[in-house]
Amino acid sequence: MPNSVPFNLLAHNAAAWDRQALSDSPWSQPVSSDIIAAARQGQWQIHLTPSPLPTAWLGDVRGKKVLCLAAAGGQQAPVLAAAGAEVTVFDLSPEQLAKDATVARRDGLPLQIVQGDMRDLSLFADASFDLVFHPVSNQYVPDIQPVWKECFRVLRPGGALLASFFNPAVFIADRDPSYAAQGMIKPRFQVPYSDLEDLDSAELAAKREERGAMIFGHSLASQIGGQLAAGFVLAGFLEEMQPNLRFEIEKFMPSFIATRSVKL
Repeated sequence: MPNSVPFNLLAHNAAAWDRQALSDSPWSQPVSSDIIAAARQGQWQIHLTPSPLPTAWLGDVRGKKVLCLAAAGGQQAPVLAAAGAEVTVFDLSPEQLAKDATVARRDGLPLQIVQGDMRDLSLFADASFDLVFHPVSNQYVPDIQPVWKECFRVLRPGGALLASFFNPAVFIADRDPSYAAQGMIKPRFQVPYSDLEDLDSAELAAKREERGAMIFGHSLASQIGGQLAAGFVLAGFLEEMQPNLRFEIEKFMPSFIATRSVKL
């Protein structure tokens, strides 16, 4: 990486997600008014992984204070608000947050919309929320322990953190398409993985030129052990296969992991 140009990871990844939002990527397509109307009638579902979240993981959200953390895009937060929760959606990308704002205006939803870094929730007081909903997103920061610590702090006793993330095994393979064409998985990277540390200079320069988000593959010790170290008790666990295969390894094992952890 050229030393003459300081690299701002947050600004880079925010801009990358702004572009995804503007191109209506799958995580940037707001829910319809019909979905909001159904949620107001008690018929709704949200997603930590591609399949709907088990209803027992959420329970009755009416009147509960929910933080949708790094979860903008006009999908999960508006549904929870329509279902009766008091929802704050917090995200790094202004354009992703704009999707939630659009749904809130369109359907008259009382959403609180805040831009920021998932590792710093200092604008929220201790014990502010009953639920933190944190779908696959912590691969965009190099250290996730601050995320878990902040989630624990802002939750009330008895509150729950619902989080999802990628199985770290998906980060180990060389991404040269010639290997996938042969049905081969060639291990190249160790976990924890970092685009900034593990790509060679040409690969990193190409990724910066493409303006794609920088990715970090965290270990299970960080993802699950980190929640336990922050004080949580693990109360639920699920895995799911990737329905839209990107890597050869995803044919053989689940890409997605989700956890439900409780602050006692």
